[in-house]
Amino acid sequence: MPPTLASLVQHSALKLTVRAGGDRLDTPVRWAHVSELADPVPYMEGGELLLITALKLDAEDPGEMRRYVRRLAKAGVVGLGFAVGVHYDDIPDALLDAARDEDFPLLAVPRRTPFIAISKAVSEAIARDQYRAVTAGFAAQRELTRRTLADGPEGTLAVLAAQVDGWAALYDASGAVVAAAPEWAARRAARLTADVARLGRSATTASAVVGGAEDRVELHPLGTGRRPRSALAVGTASALGTAERYAVHSAIALLTLTTERSRALHAAEERIGTAVLRLLLAARPDDARAVAGDLYGALLDAPFRIAVAVAPAGSTAGAGAGTGAGVAVGLAEAVESAAARAGEPVLIAPGPTEPDGPERLTLVLADGGAAAHACAGYAEGEGAEGAGSGESAGSGGGAGLVVGVSSPVPVGGAPEAHQQAEQALAVARRRGRPYVEHEEVAAGSVLPLLADDAVRAFADGLLRALREHDATGRGDLVASLRAWLSRHGQWDAAAADLGVHRHTLRYRMRRVEEILGRSLDDPDVRMELWLALKIPR
Repeated sequence: MPPTLASLVQHSALKLTVRAGGDRLDTPVRWAHVSELADPVPYMEGGELLLITALKLDAEDPGEMRRYVRRLAKAGVVGLGFAVGVHYDDIPDALLDAARDEDFPLLAVPRRTPFIAISKAVSEAIARDQYRAVTAGFAAQRELTRRTLADGPEGTLAVLAAQVDGWAALYDASGAVVAAAPEWAARRAARLTADVARLGRSATTASAVVGGAEDRVELHPLGTGRRPRSALAVGTASALGTAERYAVHSAIALLTLTTERSRALHAAEERIGTAVLRLLLAARPDDARAVAGDLYGALLDAPFRIAVAVAPAGSTAGAGAGTGAGVAVGLAEAVESAAARAGEPVLIAPGPTEPDGPERLTLVLADGGAAAHACAGYAEGEGAEGAGSGESAGSGGGAGLVVGVSSPVPVGGAPEAHQQAEQALAVARRRGRPYVEHEEVAAGSVLPLLADDAVRAFADGLLRALREHDATGRGDLVASLRAWLSRHGQWDAAAADLGVHRHTLRYRMRRVEEILGRSLDDPDVRMELWLALKIPR
């Protein structure tokens, strides 16, 4: 702890006596300063203990002393030390009354205690506090490093939360919570996903502070590129001290090393993914399996879908996250994040792109998996919410981004699946829709027949109350309803897609029934709601 007025009063060698403001002695002292100016305020920074002999003060003038003490208090001076037995045998009543009226700490300094002794005591206490902070910081760094090597990011967060006497959380690029410590902090951290998403979209890599009724939270971007790949949140009851700041900086460095993939590794993975995709499209599944190895092999063992994403030419947004197609960086991040949370593989490769044409992204997605849901949700403008993370991660969807998706196929059906994705993409572009699955095209989906004003008005009217509820920030009912319906009412699967507990999802569905005044047990109600959700606004 830094020195306080109380610690100086308790210093046996100084012999200081409290004459006023005795209930404010816990105030930290940043420095001890001597000034005989009638108005020393222009030379103060705040936090000083001012030492005077009243050489140039009319210390017996009540009005002058009231103005003097008020100026000091307003400037942030924490206390006044008055040397007795120099110009005055005791502290003048005018100054004493003024200090008591303002509840301003006033200390009597005996003649045998030189001001330099007080200054040295403050300086030594500050040095000891800084030494303790640095020592604690190094100890925290060692413990953070040890736990990071042993337990990964979860260990880092656990140590950091203990060091700052608060909580810590790690987010992925989409703003979804990856890990939190202590366990109760996951719920608190989830309410900051929108702030994390804004931090990720920012052109700068500066940290941010968000305040609330519960705590003070610092958000720190993690990564070495122009766009952060993840973020760290640190929540405390008050501003961080020196030792806590050392711990946070150490955690940032360690988490950056832990979460940031090397550029060479990323480039190698992209080249392997592109090679696997080319072999699949060339109807060489055995060769594709051999190249895929453990990296993508599991993706080829079950039915998968191929998606083709296109964005307008000239809309490149910089280096992608997991792709070479800058225009689809948001889509790639949402899909990769969802796949990582679900522990499923996903293949994302740039191109093929025609010269001066719109840039393309080709994705191979496990049928019915989290990555496929993330792709649909992002393209339709719902960000991580539609992707199944359970928390809104920002604006979602890229301006002009269009995605066509094939039907599910086995590994040998990749060429046909790619053709289906291109057909779905062409339909989506003709109809001005951001996302189309081939099943709609192949089966003659009823949805295009419903795309008129009357049907849109019905859909808007049916869902308006839910959207108005969500707009107030009280919940995610629309996204939860979509996930639940898409999983045919399977609570565990839908809750996993959303990243929430099944009890939370059950509560949300009860709220949907209460708000709509209709039962979700009625298959006609479920059909109408699903159609309403599918109709473009």
